[in-house]
Amino acid sequence: MILFSRYTKVDNVKRVSLSFAGLKIYFVDREKALEKFIDWAERGTYPVQVVFGPEGCGKSALLRQAMELLKDHGYSVALISPLAGEEKERLSMTEDLKGLVETSLSLLLGESVIKLVNVVVNLLYKVVKRGLSKRIALLLDDVFQAIGVDKASLFVKSLLNIIEYPSVDYEKIVIVVTTSEGITRREIGRHRWAELIPMWNMSKNGFKELYDMIPGDKPPFDEAWRCTGGNPEVLGRLYRANWNVNRVTQHIVKGKRLIPFISSLSNEEIKLLQRTLEDPDYLLKREVNDTLRKLKIQLMNRLVELNLIVDDLYTREQEFWIDTPPPEKDPELGIGEYVAWQTPLHREAVRIALKNVEERL
Repeated sequence: MILFSRYTKVDNVKRVSLSFAGLKIYFVDREKALEKFIDWAERGTYPVQVVFGPEGCGKSALLRQAMELLKDHGYSVALISPLAGEEKERLSMTEDLKGLVETSLSLLLGESVIKLVNVVVNLLYKVVKRGLSKRIALLLDDVFQAIGVDKASLFVKSLLNIIEYPSVDYEKIVIVVTTSEGITRREIGRHRWAELIPMWNMSKNGFKELYDMIPGDKPPFDEAWRCTGGNPEVLGRLYRANWNVNRVTQHIVKGKRLIPFISSLSNEEIKLLQRTLEDPDYLLKREVNDTLRKLKIQLMNRLVELNLIVDDLYTREQEFWIDTPPPEKDPELGIGEYVAWQTPLHREAVRIALKNVEERL
């Protein structure tokens, strides 16, 4: 009898150590995403790959793991994360690149993001020119927020030029950018300079692995899942808040200034928002009334801008997602067929802010 091996391409990928809510953990889950990066490593990327998804869904962690994977495939890699909390995490490079830096990293990090990217690209070109490597990779984490939405499209076009018109003869190149901003995604999507790839929160099994790594007393797993929808950052916030759900929810209310936002809405928009809390797909349901249709589009745009919802969800076929897609529909988690709340706590924060405003009237 022949037994078929369950070995996959990602089984030998070394899992990196990550900082998570003050803990040291190792990268878990995301096998499909790692398979995608292995494919990119073998083929190179064209055009620029832009990975978008909810805030805190794990895009930054994925890029740090991808850096290790690409290095193992013979790449010289630079990872720029301008919004990282620690300075040392804002620019990560393989050793061959570090050896070419002619100034201190602190001085480099003091530059604008666009200038920093230009410096790093020149370092990647030097690696090729000096015969140190023929494979180069540039990973950019949430740079659009740092450079501004108005510059996003032209920035992506400049990255595409690196692929199409390099000043060196590389063998393979990989350029991947991540973003949480739906407005930026729309702007980039107007052109053909990038391929947009959605990413969702962690799968239930993968999230369980992360949950199990958290020490001490904690709520039952199913309760943690219902609060977070598999979002690792929200799980980390809950852990730091000693599992006080109300405290974390209030932080979302304050951080996104939801009370001023809801106070600015008309009575008609308030009613639309109430319907959206129960069914996010309501925002995309066709309306005969032109005024109502415009109000729904306006409200949806503002919710996207605040990173509260993800609109126009892709088909759930795996090939369109960088990792496991969300379920087709899950009302408990606030996931519709076409529109979804980024996490259940984002929806709850809006519910609380809405109640607060209504009580003031």
